[in-house]
Amino acid sequence: MFQSPFFLIFPFFLLACFLLYWAGARHAYTRRPIAEHGDPAAFDWHFFVPCRDEEAVVATTVGRLRADHPRAHVWVIDDDSDDRTGAIVAELAERDRRVHLVRRHRPEARQGKGAALNAAYDELNQFLSRDTDRERVVVCVVDADGQLDPNALNVVSGPQGFGDPETGGVQVSVRMRNTGDERPLPDRGRARNAFARLLVRMQDMEFSVSNAGMQLLRARTGSVGLGGNGQFTRLASLDRIAAAERRPWKRGALLEDYELGLHMILTGDRINHITDTWVSQEGLPHGRRFLTQRTRWAQGNLQCVRYAPRIISSRHYGGRGVLETLYTFLQPVAHLVTLALCAVMFALLGLTAAEDGAGAAFGGMLALWPLVLALAVVSVLPFVLWGPVYRRDRADDRSLLTALLWGLALWLYAYHLFPASARGFLRMLRGRNGWAKTRRNAEATDSGPVAIEV
Repeated sequence: MFQSPFFLIFPFFLLACFLLYWAGARHAYTRRPIAEHGDPAAFDWHFFVPCRDEEAVVATTVGRLRADHPRAHVWVIDDDSDDRTGAIVAELAERDRRVHLVRRHRPEARQGKGAALNAAYDELNQFLSRDTDRERVVVCVVDADGQLDPNALNVVSGPQGFGDPETGGVQVSVRMRNTGDERPLPDRGRARNAFARLLVRMQDMEFSVSNAGMQLLRARTGSVGLGGNGQFTRLASLDRIAAAERRPWKRGALLEDYELGLHMILTGDRINHITDTWVSQEGLPHGRRFLTQRTRWAQGNLQCVRYAPRIISSRHYGGRGVLETLYTFLQPVAHLVTLALCAVMFALLGLTAAEDGAGAAFGGMLALWPLVLALAVVSVLPFVLWGPVYRRDRADDRSLLTALLWGLALWLYAYHLFPASARGFLRMLRGRNGWAKTRRNAEATDSGPVAIEV
C-alpha cells in the first residue's frame, strides 16, 4: 500500500506547491515598491461598518473614522442587534450628518455580513444624487473593531490604487493592534496569558507579512483577494457586479469579501494590494474563538470551489491567475486529503505491527529517517525565515533569536488549518452554513448571543 504512487507523490507535490508559492510571496514582499500618494479630494469616500451586537466597540470605531477622515461618510449597519448598538449609532448620527444608521430587522437581518453590506449599498444609492459620478465614489468596508490608518486615503487614491482608472478595488494590509497587551486574559493565569500573547502575535505575523506577501504575489498574477476589513471598492465596480449578480455581495456567503473580489475580476475590474497603509483589528487571544473564525473561513473557501469553471473559462483571468486561485480554493481540500492519508497510514502501520511485529513495522519507518529529516527542514525553514522579515517591519525592538523563535512558532501555528478545514467540511456536510460571528475581546463571556462559538 505504501508503494502506491499516490502515497509517494502526493506529499511531495503539496510540498513543491507550497515552496513555490512561498518563494513567490517572499520575493514579492521583499521587493515591493513604495506606494505613491494621490489626491483623496478627487474621490468621495463612504465607510461601511457592519455591526451585530457591537456596543463594546462601535462608538470608538465611528469616532476614529470621523476624526481621521472628516470628509468621509460613515454608514453603520445595525443587523438587528440585541444590545445598544443601534441606539449608540443613532445618537452619533443626530450630532453628525455624515454618520448614517442603516437599521435591519429580522427575519431579513442576521443573514450574514454580505446581506448587511447589500443593505448599506441600497441606502447609499438612495442617498446619492442621480448625476453622481460613480467612478469617483469609493466604498470602504471596516470591521466594527477596525481602525484605519489616518494616511490610508492618501495612499489608496494614488497610482497603485484608484488613481489608476482600471483599478476597481484595493485591499490594504491588516495588523493586530493588541500585540503589546501583556495580559490579554486578565482573569487567567500566567501560562494562559503567555499562550494568548503568542496567539495574537502569530495572527499579526500571519497577516502583516505572510499574507501580505501572498497578496503581493497575487497582484502579479492578477488574482488579489479582497478581505473583510480594509476593503476599498469603486461604487461603479459594485454596480457592475450588481447588474450581473443582482447584488454586489453574495448573500449567505461565508467569505463574502473574497467572493466579491472574484466577481470583480470576472467582470473585468482589477484589484491591487497596498502594503504601505493598513487597517488594524483585535487579534483573538481565545483559542476557541480563533478556531470558530478559522472554521468559517475554511468552510467559505470550500464554498468558493464552485467558481472554478467560471474562472478557468474567463478571459479576465490569465494562466497564472487561474493557477493561483485554484491553489487557494483547494487548500482546505488538500488539508482534508492529508488528514485522510495520515489516518490510513497509521491504520496500515497498526496492521503491519499486528502481523509482523512492532519492531518490523517501525524498523522500516526508521530506515527512512534521513528523508523525513530533510523534508522536515524544508517544511519548517520557510516559516522560520518570515521571522526576521517580521522583526524588521513590525518588531525591530526584539532580538533576532526572538524573531527566529516566532518563525518556528508560526510553523506550529499553521497546523490549525487542519482541524479548521475538517470542521468546516463537517459543517458543510451537515448543512450548517450559518454565519458565525466572533465575539469581541471587550465583551463579557455571558453577554448573550454576541458570538456563536461552534
